[in-house]
Amino acid sequence: MADSILSKAATMEIPINSNGDSRTAEDDSLEQGAQIGGSLDEIVGTLPVAMDLQQVMVSGPNLNETSIVSGGYGGAAEGIIPTSSIKAPSMHHSNSNPSMMSEEATRGVAVEKFDSVKKWSINTYKCTKQMFSERFGRGTKTVDLELEAQIDVLRETKVKYERILRLARELTNHFYNMVQTQQALGDTFADLSQKSPELQDEFGYNAETQRLLCKNGETLLGAINFFVSSINTLVNKTMEDTLMTIKMYENARLEFDAYRTDLEELSTGPRDAAAMVRIEIAQQQYQIQKDKYERLHSDVSIKLKFLEENKVKVMHKQLLLFHNAISAYFAGNQQQLEQTLREFNVKLKPPGSDKPSWLEEQ
Repeated sequence: MADSILSKAATMEIPINSNGDSRTAEDDSLEQGAQIGGSLDEIVGTLPVAMDLQQVMVSGPNLNETSIVSGGYGGAAEGIIPTSSIKAPSMHHSNSNPSMMSEEATRGVAVEKFDSVKKWSINTYKCTKQMFSERFGRGTKTVDLELEAQIDVLRETKVKYERILRLARELTNHFYNMVQTQQALGDTFADLSQKSPELQDEFGYNAETQRLLCKNGETLLGAINFFVSSINTLVNKTMEDTLMTIKMYENARLEFDAYRTDLEELSTGPRDAAAMVRIEIAQQQYQIQKDKYERLHSDVSIKLKFLEENKVKVMHKQLLLFHNAISAYFAGNQQQLEQTLREFNVKLKPPGSDKPSWLEEQ
C-alpha cells in the first residue's frame, strides 16, 4: 500500500504558483498528511506549517503578494488574477481625506470671494444708479448746507495756498541763484583787488559788500525755506488728510442715499412674504449705511474745525516770519535779520554743509 501511495504521489501534477515556482515541501507534507492520515510524527511535522498558516490568516494576507486562482486547484496559468490590481475601498477612503479637506477649503475660499464680488457688484450698481438719478434730477440727495459750504471753502483755500507755495518755491530758486552769483562776484572782486594795485581799494570794498550780501542772502534763504516747508506741510499733509476724509464722507453719503432710495421703493411695493424678507434685509443695510454716514459726517466736522484753528496758527507765524525777514534783508539790517530767525527758532545750516567732504570727492 505504501508503494501504491508513493507511485500515486510521484505521478501527481505539480501546480505552479503566480511566481512560476514549484510548491514547497511543507505544502506537500501538509497535503499528504491530510490524504492518508499519516503517522503521529508526520502530523506533528505539519504543525509548524499549520501554525504559520493560522498566523497568516490572523494577520491578514498581503494583497500585493498574493493571487486568486480561477479554475480550481492546479488550474492553468491563464486563470491567475494578480491581486495587486484590486484596490481596497478602505485604502481609498484613508488616502482621499487630505485631498477632500483641501478641496473643501478651496471651495470655501471661492465661495467667500464670490460673495464679496457679489456684494461689491450690488453696491456699485446701487451707487451708480443713485448718482445718475441725482445728476438728472430724478433722485433726492441728503445735503448739509453748512458742512458743504465749509468743504467748498476748504477746496478754494487749498488752491490758493498751492499757488502761494509754488510762487515761494520760485522765489527761493531765483534768490538762491542770485546769492550764488553774488558769491562768485565777490570772489572775483577780491582776486582783482590783489592783482590790480591801482584799483585795490575799489575792488576791495566791492568784494566786501558782495560777501556781506551773500551772507545775508543765505540767512534770508533759511527763513524762506522754513516758510516753504511749513506751507508744504499745511497744504499737502494737513489739508490733504482732511480732504481724504471728506472724500470718504461723500462716498458714504452716496451709499446712504442709494440704500435709502432702495428701501423706499421696496416699502411702496407689495407686502407678500418674499417682499417682507427683502424689506427687512434692505432695512438692515440702510441702518449700516446710516451709521457709517453719521460717523464720517462727525469726523469731517471735527477735522474742519481743527484744520481752521491749525491753519490760522501756522499762517500767523509764517507770515510774520516772512515779512520781518524780507524787510530786514532789503533794509540792510543784518542784526534784525538774525534776530528774526532766532525769534522763530529757524536754524541755518553751517556754510559748506551741502558740499561733499574731501574724502567723498576722492
